[in-house]
Order: sequence, then C-alpha cells, then structure tokens
Amino acid sequence: MPNADSEHFIHPEQLQIGLFIQLDLHWMEHPFTFGSFKIKSADQIDTLKKLGLKQIRYSPIKSDVSPLALTPTTEDAPTSTQAAESTPVPPIAPDPALQALLHAKRERLKQHEQRQAQLDACEKAFGQAAKVVRNINAQIHTQPKETVAAADHLVEQMLDSLLSDSDIAIHLMNGKSAGDELYFHSLNVSVLALMLGREMKLSREQIHILGLASLFHDIGKNEVPDRILLKTEGLNRAEQAIVEQHCQWGVEAGHRAGLPVPVLKVIAQHHEMCDGSGYPHKLNIDKIDPLARILALVNTYDNYCNKINAAQSLTPHEGLALMFAHQKAKFDPIPLNHFIKCLGVYPPGTLVILSNECYGLVVSVNASRPLKPQVLVFDPENTPNESIVLDLEFEKGLNISKSIKVAQLPREAAFFLSPKKRMTYFFSQSETK
Repeated sequence: MPNADSEHFIHPEQLQIGLFIQLDLHWMEHPFTFGSFKIKSADQIDTLKKLGLKQIRYSPIKSDVSPLALTPTTEDAPTSTQAAESTPVPPIAPDPALQALLHAKRERLKQHEQRQAQLDACEKAFGQAAKVVRNINAQIHTQPKETVAAADHLVEQMLDSLLSDSDIAIHLMNGKSAGDELYFHSLNVSVLALMLGREMKLSREQIHILGLASLFHDIGKNEVPDRILLKTEGLNRAEQAIVEQHCQWGVEAGHRAGLPVPVLKVIAQHHEMCDGSGYPHKLNIDKIDPLARILALVNTYDNYCNKINAAQSLTPHEGLALMFAHQKAKFDPIPLNHFIKCLGVYPPGTLVILSNECYGLVVSVNASRPLKPQVLVFDPENTPNESIVLDLEFEKGLNISKSIKVAQLPREAAFFLSPKKRMTYFFSQSETK
C-alpha cells in the first residue's frame, strides 16, 4: 500500500540532481537499472525527460534537494498530493539516444538470461556431485573400492572444467536439506580447494590429490558419536579428544578403501595449523604437507561459515576477515593470499549494501575478477520472480559499500533475497571474459 511519501509528483522540468524519483513503468519500459533511484547526473535528467512522462513520482524524504520551481511557461504540474499514475506520452518521433539505451538494456537482459541458464546447469552439476559425496559416507565401509572410484571420477570431471582455458566462476547454490551438513561440507571444501589449487597453478596431479583428500577428509567422523558431533555448545576436554581422533580414524578408513598414500597424508594433517596450534600433533608449517595447508585453510573457512548451529555462523565476509586479520599465523600465507584473491572481499553468500543504498546478495564471483561479483538486488518494485542479478563489472558507478548480517535486512528485503542459513558452492566455466 502506498505511503504518504510516495504520493508526490512533479513535472519533468522540475527534475534536478539529488532528487529521489520513482518511475511507474515496467522495468523494460525505461533504460535505467532500477525503477527508483536518486538522480546523480544531468544525463539521467535528459534521459528521464525523453521518456515523455507528464509527471514523475518523487520522494521528498529520500531526496537531498527540493524540485525546481515551475516557470510560467511550463505546463501545470500535478499537486504534491495527487495520486494519479505516471502515464507515458508517446513522443512524436523515437529519440535515437533513448532507443540506444533501451537496446543496451535488452542486451543486458539477454546476458542475464544466459547467466541464469549457466547457473541452472551449475545447479544440476552440483546435484550430481552431491549424490557422489553423500554416497562416500554411506558406502565407504561396505563398498570401499567402488566409492573411491566414484570419487576419483568426480574429481576428474571437476578438473576437466577447472583446468580449461575459460574463466571460472564460483556460485552460491540454492541450499540443501536438513541433516546433510557433513556431506555438503565435504563438497564445499572440495570445490574451494580445487579452485585454490587452480589459482596457485598447481599441477593436475597435485590438485587431484587435494580434491580426493578434500572429499574424504572427514570420513573419520563416522566414528564420532552424534551427541558430540552435533553439539552446538563448546566441547569439554574429553569430547574434544574424541573429535581429534577423527583424523587418524579417517586415515585408517581411507587406507582400507585403497586411497593413495599422498591422499592419506593430507587427510591426517588437515587440522594442523602453521603456528603449531592445530591437532593431532601440533605440527609447525615446515612439518605440514603443502596440500594439507591448503585443505586446513578452506576447511576452516567453511567451518566458520557453516557451523552446526547456523545462528552462530559467520558471514563469508566475516570469515575471510577473521582469518586474514586475526589468524594469519595459523595459515600458510601463500594459499591464504591466493584464497582472498580468488573469492574477493565479498564471497558468494555475502549480504551487502550497494553504493545506491540497495540491499543485495552476492551470488557469483569470477575468480579472475573477484572485486566485481554478481549481485542479486532487492528492488521493491519487482517480485522475486522478476529479480535482477547485476554484474558489477558492467554497472558503471555501482559498487559494494559494505557487508551486513541477515538481522540488518528489512523484512521485505529478507523475504526477497531469501538468504540461506547454510552456504553451498559450486563452480562453472564463465561465459564472459
């Protein structure tokens, strides 16, 4: 229902920089990214006038200035309380500049549709990978060789995509069913570890070892009682000692299944920290396998973002910031720097406020251009089915101002963006360079 602030109309000749306007037009009937925005340039005013509107709605509360005064030669404008609709008046002849802008917007819509098709394919590949990962825990003891073969095939498939000449984008997936946290954690860690290995230009053989170790790194947790594994408060000393044994139990299970020795070594050390604070052996950096340092890094990150109690999880932005600003000593600086370069300051899943004060959710990051992610934007003029995903690489003057928590979202924005309680990732070859 319209509020009092939305019932103000002005004549196009009253427009000036600093006014916040609201266009009562369908998204494809105007060339702007948003139907509501604050005017920032004379070019925007010129384009607004070319739309041929008799009147334009504006918000006094959100505006920095008042409308220009009407001149005697200007046709009468509606009063500020008039609740009429803004109706476009067809121009005498189509304006070439306006038509060019509308054409550019149609092209952007096509690109959006292509990205959506790419994301749909990525979701399908994610679902297939998830089935393999789910079977690892279910069949590692009953069908060990078949399970390892399936995991090996999955890693090879992912490497075929990752090691192509195309750019790689990492996407936020649509979520998962309750109770699958362990399976999807392993898949998340695998996806992030493989991308990091690619970013670090490791050999295919090294990345393959890293991928297998990532998929199997937590199989030892099958031996940890659920009352400990799913505990949301802090563990006591005895419980922590049991959890720390999962590294050795994982090595034993992997050995019985026939995993290669280099993979078992990475599994054994995936909780060792470079400053000697890890477990089970409190190794320092020079005693930790380089691939285990990578696995420890991405495992820590995903654990921060996907805690057993989802309410305690850090945002992706917070997780990276904590690791980089306060826990540097725990991680090998080379993969840590590459990891941040790969995911960017605002990884997928981060809730943000854009420079135009709109709320958004980062849904994809191109590993080669991480500072310009794709953002699902909340526009109150649109329904969730008409959602806009903006590629900030192509949005001139629009950037991310800051990261926020779910609790900071207005109710309407939270419903529209539907942020997931748990983050799941997958990657695809990027269509754009």
